[in-house]
Amino acid sequence: MFWWLMAAMVVVVGGVTLAVLGSGDGSGGPVSGGLPDAEPDRPHDPLPADRPVAPADVVAIRLPVAPRGYRMAEVDEVLDRLAAELAERDARIAELRAELRARPVGERAAAHAEAGGTAGPGDAPTGADGTAGDGRG
Repeated sequence: MFWWLMAAMVVVVGGVTLAVLGSGDGSGGPVSGGLPDAEPDRPHDPLPADRPVAPADVVAIRLPVAPRGYRMAEVDEVLDRLAAELAERDARIAELRAELRARPVGERAAAHAEAGGTAGPGDAPTGADGTAGDGRG
């Protein structure tokens, strides 16, 4: 009985060794590539890479739930707050740009000089419509 168990153990150890060191494709040749690359465990980044993040981008994000999960209400609350703050920021930037465009060129330079600054590229518009010529509008 003892010799039978020893023979069985040798067969099992030999089989495991061949399985580990073998090619894995059944050809018996050497291993030619190893394990396949692992798939990423999360999808691509849902935020745009080619432009600034907009409030609608944050609202549209749907994060995957892992086996342990996350507190959906808390994450949704944070994303809602972030979207609202981005919307406020964008509205304020648009408001300031509109105010800047509405000012005459001389008034802009005088206000800048009163603030202690020197004339810069944003003080003298280059376009006929009063916008900057570099596309910043």
